Amino acid sequence: MMLETIDIAVVDDHTLFRSGLANLLSEFEEINVVIEAQNGLDLQEKIKTFKEVQAVLMDINMPMMDGYATTKWIKENYPNTHVIALSMFEDEKAIIGMLKAGAGGYLLKESKPSELLTAIKTIAEKGFYINDLVSGRLLISLKNEDAKPVFSEKELIFLQYCSTELTYKEIASEMNISPRTVDNYRESLFAKLNIKSRTGLVVYGIKNKLITI
Repeated sequence: MMLETIDIAVVDDHTLFRSGLANLLSEFEEINVVIEAQNGLDLQEKIKTFKEVQAVLMDINMPMMDGYATTKWIKENYPNTHVIALSMFEDEKAIIGMLKAGAGGYLLKESKPSELLTAIKTIAEKGFYINDLVSGRLLISLKNEDAKPVFSEKELIFLQYCSTELTYKEIASEMNISPRTVDNYRESLFAKLNIKSRTGLVVYGIKNKLITI
């Protein structure tokens, strides 16, 4: 039985760190590093050849095109590609900024290889990776009106269907997607909003005018 691999990109303007990280990740059988880019503009060119990249490890501070702009561009042009922000600093503003741009996780560069592997596998499967660093910041972002969570178009469509009497299986049929994908949308919204029920999602959606009744 062949092991299913995850195609990833590493974007960082520091060549030694980028190459070292790529070499480290190549030791994991599950990971296939297909792109190494020095900034967002470099990634824009290289991703044309590898459009099925599942996850991007994204530095934040880069010349030409930084992590915020690059993450936003990825989510607009490759919505199925997930971003994990990588930073040297536990900076609240940077964390919230990357989450707002569309990143699904945030890790420190000093993280252990095992955590990095877990993060990549989790974000490839679920679309997000929640750790102690991110979960608290998500709560803060909800309290800050200037830091609204970022939703994909499909998440908003799913949220609208949540206000109907359709079951999750029926929602999947209406959206022409698999029940597992619906589960991913639900868990992603639960994590982003710190909500644990469908009713809670509907209340949030109505309150924030994301659901039309």
